[in-house]
Amino acid sequence: MRILLLGDYSNVHNTLGQGLRKLGHEVVVASNGDGWKNYPRDVDMRRRSLSPVDSMAFMLRTLKQFRQFRGFDVVQVINPVFLDLCAGRIPPFFNYLKRNNGKVVMGAFGMDHYYVKACLDFRTFRYSDFNMGDSERLSDTNEAFKRDWLHGPKGRLNRRMVGEVDAVVAGLYEYYVSYRAHCPEAAGKLHFIPFPIVPQAALASPYDASRPLRIFIGIQRSRSAYKGTDLMLRAARRAVARYADVCQLEVAENVPFETYTGMLNAAHVQLDQLYSYTPAMNALEAMARGTIVVGGAEPEHYALMDEPQLRPMINVEPTEESVYTALCDLIEHRAERVPQMQADCLAFIARHHDYLKVAKRYEALYTSL
Repeated sequence: MRILLLGDYSNVHNTLGQGLRKLGHEVVVASNGDGWKNYPRDVDMRRRSLSPVDSMAFMLRTLKQFRQFRGFDVVQVINPVFLDLCAGRIPPFFNYLKRNNGKVVMGAFGMDHYYVKACLDFRTFRYSDFNMGDSERLSDTNEAFKRDWLHGPKGRLNRRMVGEVDAVVAGLYEYYVSYRAHCPEAAGKLHFIPFPIVPQAALASPYDASRPLRIFIGIQRSRSAYKGTDLMLRAARRAVARYADVCQLEVAENVPFETYTGMLNAAHVQLDQLYSYTPAMNALEAMARGTIVVGGAEPEHYALMDEPQLRPMINVEPTEESVYTALCDLIEHRAERVPQMQADCLAFIARHHDYLKVAKRYEALYTSL
């Protein structure tokens, strides 16, 4: 098959493209590299800035690039907003893709109308990016997301595309249950396929009890409070101060993917996604290296993955105290717990997220369409 993967979040499409190529398919990944993360792609669709000159140049280049986006058996877009354009300008590009290609699939891989809607019904999730129980989490970031995705142009675009695409693929538990009430699996449109990860054959940094336990946290400055890394960082600093002789903390802020990967390779423990039920791509990339993740790993996640045994993550409640307690417990029992959990991380990724296994599931979906 000829497959176009348009847009990227956290290296999902680039990794999926690698797997599909291994299976013999012709794949083009076109994206902006997910901004400053600068993930690899075949067609570079970066927008330099929002200035009038750069905006005009971006639009002209995008129109030219879209001439190449014809004759594919499958086009998969990462999100309803799959270009660096305001939502109102995207429908003509979506129409072009539908008119000039075979099937169109939409990813439920990140922020969108149905996820925001589910978070704010105060029933679907006990906690999330938008709620703690029946109370709303208020922030400037959340207000902007609500304005755009609930009733604004992004929400309207999302609702329209759900009706017109041939399939919707959710990559995490949260996104899957958000769509389930509006896009029933029985109708054959909604599918859950885990995120793809290139597995590693060995631990990147095997733990040696005679050396410090290395704890790592990556921070996006603009999303720290939204993702909970502000609370996690405070908890980590408290724990490292308490056990300064046996552990150390490294913090990465807004670094490119290659730099981030190098820092991650040296870590034994990573803190990630405080308000999530599930490990997303950053956490999965860490686990593929044998790095233990402290973050979201609720029972619902393991049930959807059909995993009765392996528990390679440390699940915490979305509070600073919960993270602090979990870290202290791990540090105190590091000699017996860390080696086993590192091995479980590799096993979990190999079982559920191996990019070739995931690519075969996508291949089966595309063929069925």
